[in-house]
Amino acid sequence: MHDLILHHYSNSPFAEKVRLILGFKQLSWHSVFIPPVMPKPDLTALTGGYRKTPVLQVGADIYCDSALIARRLDAEKATPALLPEGQEFTVASFSQWADSVIFQHAVSLVFQPESIAVRFAALPPEAVKGFMADRAGLFSGGTASRLPLDQAKLQWPSLMGRLEQQLAREEGDFLFGQASLADFSMAHPLWFLKGTPITAPLVDDYPAVAAWLDRVLSCGHGSASKMDSAAALEIARQATPAALPAESFNQVDGVELGQQVAIAATDYGVDPVLGELLFAGREELIVRREDPRAGVVHVHLPRIGFSLTAA
Repeated sequence: MHDLILHHYSNSPFAEKVRLILGFKQLSWHSVFIPPVMPKPDLTALTGGYRKTPVLQVGADIYCDSALIARRLDAEKATPALLPEGQEFTVASFSQWADSVIFQHAVSLVFQPESIAVRFAALPPEAVKGFMADRAGLFSGGTASRLPLDQAKLQWPSLMGRLEQQLAREEGDFLFGQASLADFSMAHPLWFLKGTPITAPLVDDYPAVAAWLDRVLSCGHGSASKMDSAAALEIARQATPAALPAESFNQVDGVELGQQVAIAATDYGVDPVLGELLFAGREELIVRREDPRAGVVHVHLPRIGFSLTAA
């Protein structure tokens, strides 16, 4: 059994989502810090090109996208469940919506000029310029586009009002009664907004939302120990990928198992992962690839939000 290794950086909202899940499940894990901007040579040696944050490594198995990482962590420790029985569809669908729509609004609000000035006040102008150029590249070529700030400001009270209503309606302390993936998917964009006094009132002005967010954040991050990227690469090189899932559904239209394929996110960060398609289940795709530094690895990516084509 291999340890959990999270490749992330401190200010990444989606990394905070996964860190909170690790805390919710009270898991121990190794923390590998990666650069917030490209190049990320040690990360892409594992992923084959996928550059988004975070990435979960378990031996020679590399999991991309926070939604798929959440499912892997549920497999690691079944209780407490992220997708409670009987609520799987509601929780997964709400989480996908929050990760896209709410996050899109948060990005627009966080990157307004007044907020940027505070968030990056300690950085030299060249570093800020480099970060913004990297993010422009990250959003190039995909379906995602920056939501106009005026529209984000206009719509935000409606979104938070609905969230206040949902929290008032539930008997428990969380969005659907008991804590679930829905809470962590909604929490990370709001955590992002709480990062500066310019945007924090967009959360704090809604008392039920602010109190709920405090409850979610109180899950903490589990037990983390630092690891450098060279050690993580060596673990991958020495390990053997896990056996493929025993799932009866294993197919995809237009491509055969064993074929060389390219899998890429469709919204942003569209850098493709090239490899041999080994598995195509209902939720995840697995490709085999080999790297001089990482050795043979299996890269796991979700179906939803990704494209698959013959290489």
